[in-house]
Amino acid sequence: MRAYDPDLTPSWKRSAPVPEVPAEPDLVVEEVSTGFCGAVIGCEAGTVTLEDRFGKHRVFPLTPRGFLLEGRTVTLVRPSAGPSRPSRTASGSIAVPGARARVARAGRIYVEGRHDAELVERVWGDDLRIEGVVVEYLEGVDDLPAIVRDFGPGPDARLGVLVDHLVPGSKESRIAASVTDAHTLVVGHPYIDIWEAVKPSSVGIRAWPSVPHGQDWKTGVCRALGWPDNTGAAWQHILSKVTSYKDLEPELLGRVEELIDFVTG
Repeated sequence: MRAYDPDLTPSWKRSAPVPEVPAEPDLVVEEVSTGFCGAVIGCEAGTVTLEDRFGKHRVFPLTPRGFLLEGRTVTLVRPSAGPSRPSRTASGSIAVPGARARVARAGRIYVEGRHDAELVERVWGDDLRIEGVVVEYLEGVDDLPAIVRDFGPGPDARLGVLVDHLVPGSKESRIAASVTDAHTLVVGHPYIDIWEAVKPSSVGIRAWPSVPHGQDWKTGVCRALGWPDNTGAAWQHILSKVTSYKDLEPELLGRVEELIDFVTG
């Protein structure tokens, strides 16, 4: 018979038990030894991968008492194999596995430029394909009333338009107000350029710089941030940092969702 070996460690020196928490996707924790804080994006046997708000990834072992959750010490464990949560698209919608793109609707969403179209595709592309909505770009809105007339909107062919810098008193606001077709919805965001609709923290900067009036805004941004004067390369860098709707400002999110609802309604 094995002798009983009591724990003679004083009670005040014993480690209090801590809760075990499944390392579910998007759970935000802090690794105690490094202070690295991020959201769980993957959990394999014995390790967890975290992503911080700048998009940096770190892999840590699932050691006991190795993480802080809302200030409390916890032990992360691998999630049990059970009913998986529904996956979501970049826009936050529930994904439809195996869904085929719908035949394109007669309705359209127009945006001002190529960068606008690429950003909308990046976040809402899956939703737009399922709904059969095509996004086209205009290269400016100066001729918007004529463009709307040429399109010929109707009950079964609604037109949604996203305008940059749609603020009171702007040229864009006057142009938008001149479009009165009942089957056309013109909305906009307050940013000078669609670049600003991407959260600075997602790009790894504190804020979008202020560019003097009369200077090309994109070029001014590149120079202020110390980037090469290559606005095309700068945009690709910015776009690569957008992985979901969480990387965009609410002022853009609401307007795009409104346009999709209008065109598909």
